[in-house]
Amino acid sequence: MTEENKKMTEAAAQNQAQPVKKSNNDDLYELVKAMLVAAAIALVIRSFLFEPFNIPSGSLLPTLQIGDYLFVEKYAYGYSKYSFPMDFINFDGRFFAEAPTYNVNRGDIVVFRQPKKVGIDYIKRVIGLPGDRIQVIKGILNINGKPVMRDFRDMETITDDGRTVMYSRYVETLPNGVQHFIYQISDNGRYDNTPVYTVPAGHFFMMGDNRDSSLDSRDMEELGFVPAENLIGRAWFIFFSTEGTDDKCSRDGDFAAVRSLGCRLVEWPQVVRYNRFLKNVNKI
Repeated sequence: MTEENKKMTEAAAQNQAQPVKKSNNDDLYELVKAMLVAAAIALVIRSFLFEPFNIPSGSLLPTLQIGDYLFVEKYAYGYSKYSFPMDFINFDGRFFAEAPTYNVNRGDIVVFRQPKKVGIDYIKRVIGLPGDRIQVIKGILNINGKPVMRDFRDMETITDDGRTVMYSRYVETLPNGVQHFIYQISDNGRYDNTPVYTVPAGHFFMMGDNRDSSLDSRDMEELGFVPAENLIGRAWFIFFSTEGTDDKCSRDGDFAAVRSLGCRLVEWPQVVRYNRFLKNVNKI
């Protein structure tokens, strides 16, 4: 081998031994790709399997409390256009669920799109199925002409929406055997004596467990019957719950945001409701 060939062979060997350096553009591409894959997986899970939902009001007391965070089963009743984020898939009806009840059971706690207010989601309990006749007489729920059994348990004092109220707590037993707690302030409230509501085909009648503090299907102007396609999913289990700090950590003046954050970090462990974690919503 000539001296020139020997030098060329050694140079080629050195080039092969040197590691290939990735450019910054390659690193950025890998990062963006990983983020897009993660976002796609999250979108699929949220659209087809589970979606987080938090309880903003006391309409389902005592079953669900303000500050409960729960997962919603998206597949329980099939899918409609409201199953997907921002309603970006537009179609009519539901698929993977059969009429007339679409796999919905009386007593299910359901998240649904408010039929009379664009973009607002509600959570209530299914009381009436298609064809049912629903009426409240002196505070007693009646389904298809028969009063629903209501057993008194005790009295509870609750602060709800800034006011302290004395509630009667009952166990209500629906015709299919589902039992759940309800709150009643009195039997002479606004919705304690109603006309008969006949649930149309393809619709459901929703009510809150906090019977005198719930905007539900009894108010035909504000909510009324809920179309089947508005169902988003069935409430599943609570994964987090907190009482919140309200205005306790509000701060003014210099470094208000930092001082407020410090307060929240200190108070946070004390306001978490650890005993509500992992509770099945439909068995509370």
